[in-house]
Amino acid sequence: MATILDTIADYARQRVAADKARIGPDAMRELALGGDAGGAAFEAALRRPGMRFICEVKKASPSKGLISPDFPYLDIARAYEAAQADCISCLTEPRWFLGSDGIFREIRGAVSTPMLRKDFTVDEYQIYQAKALGADAVLLICAFLDTETIARYLELCGSLGLAAVVEAHDEAEIASAVSAGARIIGVNNRNLKDFSVDFSNAARLRDLIPPEAVFVAESGVKGPADAAMLKAIGADAALIGEALMRAPDKGAMLNALREAAR
Repeated sequence: MATILDTIADYARQRVAADKARIGPDAMRELALGGDAGGAAFEAALRRPGMRFICEVKKASPSKGLISPDFPYLDIARAYEAAQADCISCLTEPRWFLGSDGIFREIRGAVSTPMLRKDFTVDEYQIYQAKALGADAVLLICAFLDTETIARYLELCGSLGLAAVVEAHDEAEIASAVSAGARIIGVNNRNLKDFSVDFSNAARLRDLIPPEAVFVAESGVKGPADAAMLKAIGADAALIGEALMRAPDKGAMLNALREAAR
């Protein structure tokens, strides 16, 4: 029986095929090679002392539905930058998250904070595409990429000057990420197969992540107490989505999360 993740990945493959029909792989590669390299800045931002925060811009999600009906995404991104967010994550998946490459491109033009293009990478074309959009990092999800493919995609990211957040959810996926050579490993507290949340997931998997890798805790953070708990278990960074998107004063919420994690 297909999971939600299988359905999203299948749709991503359809999107890639349509994108390739508009801009061929060779042309996209040329566009990517003309961009600046920002991956070092993304990783460096997450390696600074203290817990770092990747602040997410997203309109909707499969688990929560519509999160931000008005969605003033440029105002949101500028608020994150004004509050000194370490990095910004922007969803570009159009069907379930209501994102787009156009939204990413506009935000990229409005802020200088390192940016993660958050999408479901199923083809190396998307890595070139992310670079052409001005991304500093891409997301690679272990749930549907085998170790060999992740290693190959990481090598491509390195050649393009992109960082990569390699996302895992269980012990086997952590082992795959480590074996592939991931430098930034995200542990998702949300199971992408059924979207249930187990906030203890990051704590359980922490010891499996090498000390030289950046450990990013993803999903489930509702407020300062959760940020403090993640800091206590040794998270180097947290990716915060819904809590910030729903906060009327995003700067105040980020400052509260940051203060709790000191």
